[in-house]
Amino acid sequence: MPAVNPYLTFLGNCEEAFTFYKSVFGGEFAFIGKFSDMPPQEGVTLTEEEKNKVMHVSLPIGPDTILMGSDSGGEWAPPTVIGNNITISITADTKEDADRYFNELSKDGKVTMPMADTFWGDYFGMFTDKFDINWMISYNENPGS
Repeated sequence: MPAVNPYLTFLGNCEEAFTFYKSVFGGEFAFIGKFSDMPPQEGVTLTEEEKNKVMHVSLPIGPDTILMGSDSGGEWAPPTVIGNNITISITADTKEDADRYFNELSKDGKVTMPMADTFWGDYFGMFTDKFDINWMISYNENPGS
């Protein structure tokens, strides 16, 4: 089965966001590269600010899931629109993990649905974190039932 690896694009604070995500999920970056690491390309001139932005970062957050991201590029890259274009859904292994992920990731963000038991059987909550990324956290004591 294919793995789903969410890819997040930021407007210059990718490294800050991924450092925060690493503090929640643990582990180490599998890769982090800056635009300054790119080989020279004809027609592309980077400002000093652009050189320090993240070109790509990957953070394993589970055995089959990697959270990936980058800052938006300069005029030579597609524009980034921050909004509700992505939601990351995390299914926790325990109710305690679900609460921890929810509480830590939603800190300084906006909770849209607090963690609670739902009619479909999951313990579930939703929020937008302080970096404007939408999250859904769930736990099911009896998966598949």
